Amino acid sequence: MAKKAKKEEEGASGEAPKSKKKLFMIIGGVVLLAAAGGGGWFFLKKPSPEQVAAAEAAAKAKNPVAFLDMKDMMISMSNGGQQERQPIMKIKVVLEIANAKTADEIKPLLPRVEDAFQVFMRELRPADLEGSSGMYRLKEELLRRVNLTVYPAKVDAVLFKELLVQ
Repeated sequence: MAKKAKKEEEGASGEAPKSKKKLFMIIGGVVLLAAAGGGGWFFLKKPSPEQVAAAEAAAKAKNPVAFLDMKDMMISMSNGGQQERQPIMKIKVVLEIANAKTADEIKPLLPRVEDAFQVFMRELRPADLEGSSGMYRLKEELLRRVNLTVYPAKVDAVLFKELLVQ
């Protein structure tokens, strides 16, 4: 009988730690799921279109974009030896700059920019400018060259007002 009473006491005292372990595991699982859900919501939450538009408008209001007109350029292009007359390109370019202060820094460097443009564009052939992909490549190359010329200032975009190849 003494052995039986001893086993009942151990069983009763053994159940209490097991139930506490289960309770801690359940609470721990709930806390872990809540933390994972909160972290996922934080990282995957996308701002609404209204919030994005408001942020962009606030950024533009602080620093209005400046546009810097360059001189009109007429450049004779490479004909590749296939044509008798040499093709001519007439181009009007505007530089988009983040703010007016940077535009003032770039103005004295415009002769260098024009030189860089002309040296590059003299080697172009009319076939290089065919289609929208040709125009895009020209725009990207001119942007790269202008940023190399005006470094440490930065030009955001090269915009074409007119581009005519004859």
